Amino acid sequence: MEDLTASQKVNEPRHVVITGATSGIGQAGAVALARGGWRVTVVGRDQARVDATLGLVRAAATGPAPRGELADFARLADVRELAERLSGERVDVLANNAGVVARARATTVDGHELTIQTNHLAPFLLTNLLRERLAPGARIVNTASMAHNAGSLDPDNLDRTGGVYSAWLAYGGSKRANILFAAEAARRWPDLLSYSFHPGVVRTRFGTPLAKLFYRLAPGLATPEQGADQLVWLSTADPAELANGGYYVSRKLTEPNPAIRDPKLAARLWEASAKAVGL
Repeated sequence: MEDLTASQKVNEPRHVVITGATSGIGQAGAVALARGGWRVTVVGRDQARVDATLGLVRAAATGPAPRGELADFARLADVRELAERLSGERVDVLANNAGVVARARATTVDGHELTIQTNHLAPFLLTNLLRERLAPGARIVNTASMAHNAGSLDPDNLDRTGGVYSAWLAYGGSKRANILFAAEAARRWPDLLSYSFHPGVVRTRFGTPLAKLFYRLAPGLATPEQGADQLVWLSTADPAELANGGYYVSRKLTEPNPAIRDPKLAARLWEASAKAVGL
């Protein structure tokens, strides 16, 4: 991962908010950016894990002390409260990294299917609520996945009501939503920069029990630090080298699945998402 210290010499340290920052690529990205002098806010849903991550980030920091925030994305009230607590902050990068794979169909207190709410609706709401706190030229970096190729997404049925529930179709569908959200944000908010990326197959704690076993035993998987490389790169690279709204794999602009390249679909998803979260 590149050394960011020299490139971050600015009068005021840049501020990154990273959700899902208490493990995996979110934690690794927080450490790397803090090492580069950034002011880092880590967001997680468990106080003990937030505190542990703050210790790691604080030890690496060459700039301001990091900040921790609690929010469970299975509760939209938590998202609204988080946005309120951040309302006095300038945000230079919002890294929408929190994610979940539900083992079976689960409904949140807000009435939505758990995976689509945690992985898409909650970050969609947070980003919209922080819209005015995002500095001109600020970046929205969404952690997507090549799993979008195996997903399905219907803006008219985000909660996947009816039919047989599949954890991986739901997860892949939420990753489609991440990519579409990034593309549509670039169209609607041209003063901001928005990207999505596939971090690779990373050895993390994430996923179903079977997936966690795979991550623990399978050879050749990327480390969280390697997986975080694109999060850090998309947060720091010269924007002239990047495509606003683009989807990246291994630092290369990549066309997502043909099923989600239609701007009309992205616009439909945006409107359906806004309605779902009460915007």
